[in-house]
Amino acid sequence: MNPIRVLLADDHTLVRSGFRALIESCPDMEVVAEAGDGAEALRLIEQYRPTVALLDITMPGLSGLQVAAQVVDQYPEMRIVMLSMYATEEYVLGALKVGAHGYLLKDAHTSELEAAISAVVKGETYLSTEVAKHVADYVRRTDQNLTPVEHLTPRQLEVLRLIAKGHTNKEIAQKLGLSIKTVETHRTHLMARLKIHDVAGLVRYAIRIGLITAET
Repeated sequence: MNPIRVLLADDHTLVRSGFRALIESCPDMEVVAEAGDGAEALRLIEQYRPTVALLDITMPGLSGLQVAAQVVDQYPEMRIVMLSMYATEEYVLGALKVGAHGYLLKDAHTSELEAAISAVVKGETYLSTEVAKHVADYVRRTDQNLTPVEHLTPRQLEVLRLIAKGHTNKEIAQKLGLSIKTVETHRTHLMARLKIHDVAGLVRYAIRIGLITAET
């Protein structure tokens, strides 16, 4: 079994060293690259294509949230865990909104770090124990007030618009500068989130929310 390849991005060298030591003490995990800021993280992510990116949420220049948003868009198969000293709703929900798969506090123990990485690799969402219940309660309080379209990212809305206008995955990929696989992933997520499982249904939905007109 190939090891889980991890990229570390944090502007504090000692923090990176600590997380590297924790990760390398875990079986079947390895650190393939380290970055000290967001721009370097993006460059190394493109170069190494890690399985998981551990991103400090408050890096200088490009923040971890900005990096995460770009990674989710360009490499949807990559898993992202945000690192933070803070367990506030603002930070955690901001991370989830941009598409992060996990949120880990920097004082995590080895067992929790291993659990977080293993969970996101399996396609699950992982939140540090200290914040999970609080955030879950907040989401339950507010989620009922959101319409399905409010759950979609700007990129998903653009993919939906182009699908509804009759473009193929290849054409959408060319227009948006994405890979065909990335477009296919967006299409799958759209259908799952909207609970619509055919193109005709997506077209009707796009017309209903005003994304396109019936004459388009």
